[in-house]
Amino acid sequence: MVTPVIREAPDMTSAQEILGLAQYRLGNWRQAAVALEAYRTYGGGVENHPVLADCYRAMRKYGPIDALWEELKTASPSAGLVAEGRIVVAGAKADQGDIEGAIDLLRSSERAPAKVRDHHLRLWYVLADLYDRSGDVTKARSLFARILANDPEFADVAERMRQLGR
Repeated sequence: MVTPVIREAPDMTSAQEILGLAQYRLGNWRQAAVALEAYRTYGGGVENHPVLADCYRAMRKYGPIDALWEELKTASPSAGLVAEGRIVVAGAKADQGDIEGAIDLLRSSERAPAKVRDHHLRLWYVLADLYDRSGDVTKARSLFARILANDPEFADVAERMRQLGR
């Protein structure tokens, strides 16, 4: 539905954003990246940088991810948006075999805040998974237990705890 609008006004950032997010939801990574790059080019903000970076990750085009991450950090957006960016960048590092680099990127997120929010749970989950993959089962178990204590229904955390022997 938004394609005719884009044909008429390709610089309409909101139309590019809608198309990009819709294509992302459908798993059409290339089309999503094209639309989200247009959104970025025509002055859209950084709020979709994690989604765009995830498109590149899905296509195994890791080069643009670092630039998107730098732009996102420089913009100093909300903690939740920075968390999403960290998760994607860490995933890209892990995809390329740099588990330790991925852990280093997320390690600062390991501390428990006064008020736990959803983005903390997501960061802890990814970090716990990375610890598990690196062989540090003790740290993985500790983070999965923290998630379980805060939200027993979060993803498959209960199953992950069972798999780790608890």
